[in-house]
Amino acid sequence: MDFEEKEISYKTTNSYSTLNTLTSKTKTVWFVCHGMGYLSRYFLKYFKSLDTNENYIIAPQAPSKYYIQPKMHVGANWLTRDNTEAGTENIMNYFDAVFEAENIPEHLNLIVFGYSQGVSVAMRYVVKRQLKCHQLVLHSGGIPKELVVGDFKHLSSDTKVTLIYGTQDEYITADRAAEESERAQELFGNNVKIIPFEGKHVVNVDFITNLV
Repeated sequence: MDFEEKEISYKTTNSYSTLNTLTSKTKTVWFVCHGMGYLSRYFLKYFKSLDTNENYIIAPQAPSKYYIQPKMHVGANWLTRDNTEAGTENIMNYFDAVFEAENIPEHLNLIVFGYSQGVSVAMRYVVKRQLKCHQLVLHSGGIPKELVVGDFKHLSSDTKVTLIYGTQDEYITADRAAEESERAQELFGNNVKIIPFEGKHVVNVDFITNLV
């Protein structure tokens, strides 16, 4: 029996979630990519402590949803190691559509924030679309192995890059933390700030509040 895997293109629809309202009082727009097992609307809870008038949060939704045992909650993930290149391109196109729909004014501060699995898609989007942002936050996730120093040359020297992780993170060993820190310094040099905090694999809300 001959096996052949074929590929097609088709139009699809996906949601995304926002918190607060984009107005003339808005100073900062956040583009926040959740981790595996989240839904975008629930990920927004970590940003509720921010000033509602000055901050507008956009949370894209990972496309692959599944049931999480044992309570059968619905979660989602961005990518797997299977057919990663095509999956990445689909996500990049989806992010394009989100940015087009939101039409963010250029004078506002833009923070690109990735948590856990969301770090990889956030970084790839910044690179593939040469997206300029005022801050890039890499929270408890892995830096894609294919990225190199030249990929970020479009960023301003004033762009703040932060790598943050919990010292008791069950997914990040001491060796892994050292490796990711070294990679971040290799890519961003003196522009990166590395912040370990006492905690597990959780979103650090206090850190988020202090970003603006």
